[in-house]
Amino acid sequence: MAAVGSGGSPAAAGPGAVSAGTLEPGTTTAGLLLTRERAEVGVQDLPHPFPDTSARIPAHRRLKYISLAVLVVQNASLILSIRYARTLPGDRFFATTAVVMAEVLKGLTCLLLLFAQKRGNVKHLVLFLHEAVLVQYVDTLKLAVPSLIYTLQNNLQYVAISNLPAATFQVTYQLKILTTALFSVLMLNRSLSRLQWASLLLLFTGVAIVQAQQAGGGSPRPLDQNPGVGLAAVVASCLSSGFAGVYFEKILKGSSGSVWLRNLQLGLFGTALGLVGLWWAEGTAVAHRGFFFGYTPAVWGVVLNQAFGGLLVAVVVKYADNILKGFATSLSIVLSTVASIRLFGFHVDPLFALGAGLVIGAVYLYSLPRGAAKAIASASASTSGPCTHQQPPGQPPPPQLSSHRGDVSTEPFLPKSVLVK
Repeated sequence: MAAVGSGGSPAAAGPGAVSAGTLEPGTTTAGLLLTRERAEVGVQDLPHPFPDTSARIPAHRRLKYISLAVLVVQNASLILSIRYARTLPGDRFFATTAVVMAEVLKGLTCLLLLFAQKRGNVKHLVLFLHEAVLVQYVDTLKLAVPSLIYTLQNNLQYVAISNLPAATFQVTYQLKILTTALFSVLMLNRSLSRLQWASLLLLFTGVAIVQAQQAGGGSPRPLDQNPGVGLAAVVASCLSSGFAGVYFEKILKGSSGSVWLRNLQLGLFGTALGLVGLWWAEGTAVAHRGFFFGYTPAVWGVVLNQAFGGLLVAVVVKYADNILKGFATSLSIVLSTVASIRLFGFHVDPLFALGAGLVIGAVYLYSLPRGAAKAIASASASTSGPCTHQQPPGQPPPPQLSSHRGDVSTEPFLPKSVLVK
């Protein structure tokens, strides 16, 4: 099969390749490749029309396992590190300063990556940023709204984690799946399958059970923590997360721009808006005690995790399908719970285990692609009785669909037995 260039003309034939112009009249390239003579002389003696991609499969699977590990570690470690830093004895740092520092580091990192993409040419970088940020100012201003919401969300996370156990926050924060789905239906006119609606109901039920356990005093908590404030903060954070994600997708559909440019623009707005929030909420205290008051190695770990962890996830998330993301979320909940028992003396009672289990199951069911959901529905329907459809006489049977489809979004990279353990 001849390769076709961008202009539509076949590429120059290499050694052993057959050009379409050398065929006899009435003979096609496909016909030549599939003749009986090809099989008789031996397949190994002729170039195969399709490249062998079997060697690429292990590498692709390794990338998925790496992305799974990154997603799990980043999701769990950020929550645990914030909880640890906020509950340490001694002077407590200002959360608004940590949000600003994370945005500054994120913006500087993206600027350095763009500088590397321009091969260290300062002039090219300046011209590129002038064109992308100033000339195309409409696209830049579009990012002001999601940046404002993300800044608010980051501050709300500190409030929520300061007042809720890490495991409880991790479970409750999955309400962002529900808010994102609702905003997708309202703003993007998307439709959800019945399985997805059922999983959202299951998710809400699981979160309600966990919050009922928290309100009932299932585990001891310090006197300076208010579960009601924590719940209000995490619900507001979920609402802002869902709206910002859907709005971000809507305004940037069809627009060009690398992930580093978009994160740089978000970092610029996030830094400015974070400073405004710092001045409004804790301006007097910060001016009196200093910007870096209460900063310890643990606090710097939180800032670095929030700045670089998000960028790392942005890199590896393209290798993760929906099932992988859902599986990573479930593992993060389990890891956060186990670590909370070890680090913070968290007590897991049957009510929390039930609610967390419902949330994990709901996340997995919601992450199933539509193809898998239809397969589950058809499998359950087939158990009710045999199919009564019969092929009319004289007609060939319909072709059987292969179970190895090329669409990677409809098949998990992990075996089913591993996912449901």
